[in-house]
Amino acid sequence: MTMVTVRYFAAAAEAAGVEEERLEVDGDATVGTLRDELAARYGADMQRVLQSGSFLVDGTVQRDPATPIGEAVDILPPFAGG
Repeated sequence: MTMVTVRYFAAAAEAAGVEEERLEVDGDATVGTLRDELAARYGADMQRVLQSGSFLVDGTVQRDPATPIGEAVDILPPFAGG
């Protein structure tokens, strides 16, 4: 198990009820497993954000669910204008 800092922005923060938290995840956790965990933890509002938002893993946007997560993941909602 390893700890990851997850930061939430805008609609993601509203869905989570926090702006940042530390989560314990499997050492081989991926963007996909984190997405599934957050959707299960925070429900439909978070699931909507995760379906169209972005994951910023250690400062780089990742769209592939098989991408390993790093020490920090930012959850960004879709932004107006693209």
